[in-house]
Amino acid sequence: MHKTIIALARGFKEFEKTIGYRFKLKRNLVLAFTHSSYANESKSKEIRSNERLEFLGDAVLNLVISEYIYNSCPEMTEGEMTKSRAVIVCESSLAKCANNINIGKFLLLGKGEELTGGRTRISILSDSFEAVIGAIFIDGGIKPAKNFILKQMQQIIHGSVHGTLFMDYKTELQELVQKNGEKKIVYEKIEESGPDHNKVFVLQVKVDGNVLGVGTGKTKKEAEQNAAKIALEKIIKKG
Repeated sequence: MHKTIIALARGFKEFEKTIGYRFKLKRNLVLAFTHSSYANESKSKEIRSNERLEFLGDAVLNLVISEYIYNSCPEMTEGEMTKSRAVIVCESSLAKCANNINIGKFLLLGKGEELTGGRTRISILSDSFEAVIGAIFIDGGIKPAKNFILKQMQQIIHGSVHGTLFMDYKTELQELVQKNGEKKIVYEKIEESGPDHNKVFVLQVKVDGNVLGVGTGKTKKEAEQNAAKIALEKIIKKG
């Protein structure tokens, strides 16, 4: 194994202890945390990004979650299963799981990505979580990868399949936009229509005066949540 990879691997013992899995090949562990920005800046041809592992991890994740839902929820239709899986494997859910095991601390980032808050960026955290899944699968096979997924995502899986998972998009939006400093978030009503027993509200969310999302709902709170969800998706898409 290349001396650069050996040196990097020494810093990941804490992570192995956290997840309860010891890698046979340390290069798999190092690769899981290597962001493309770091690989691009590295002078070593041995250093590659985790993008291929992320691709593999995404496939393993979807298989494991699909199997779990299929076996645990025989009453669910195909559409309901698809919806439940989408909630579990969405970017924000994966980023939360990544934070729970402190993935951001171990990321190998390029200088630019480091300076612009890459360690807390939702897209990078969720991608890296999938890369870790891919690395475990490559290193030890489906059994440890499945154990890792079901253990780390236990609460999210349970909440989704039992219909108790509430996505608080307003809180997520606030945490995301204010992580690098205070920013003003305002929800404004644009429209209110319909009779009292069947109202429809349309609200928009502004961040520092810029409209980032417009949502509708049967209550103001529901419209605010939907506006925040759209704003989150817009921010995440931009990366």
